[in-house]
Amino acid sequence: MTGYLGATVIAAVAGFVLLWLVLVILLIVTRPADLRVTDILRLLPDVVVLLRRLAADPELPRGVRIRLGLLLMYLILPIDLIPDFIPVLGYADDAIIVALALRSVTRRAGPAALERHWPGTAKGLQAVRRLAGIHDAQT
Repeated sequence: MTGYLGATVIAAVAGFVLLWLVLVILLIVTRPADLRVTDILRLLPDVVVLLRRLAADPELPRGVRIRLGLLLMYLILPIDLIPDFIPVLGYADDAIIVALALRSVTRRAGPAALERHWPGTAKGLQAVRRLAGIHDAQT
């Protein structure tokens, strides 16, 4: 029985590591060429405020608000794929998941919702729009 438990724990850890690597690769491949991962990490505080505001917006579809609420809970909880106290890597998993969520939300809610609720600078909004896959032509 102990061997089975050990194998299960090893498999679970390997699965989390594999998932994290896939998410990192997705972020690197899908991010705009002029937006570095460190730039994305600097945006996280404003993005968390954006996500909270979007989740509270009654004009957005319920499914979008539920996903955003779950995402906020994930960001608040101390349990992550990579713990936040590990420099750079600790917040990289949060940045990856937020980037994927922003793309999903933007597809359903539209870019105007991002602009309406963005708490940061215009330059920060431009970076978030690029991260979410919104082109300047749609402005």
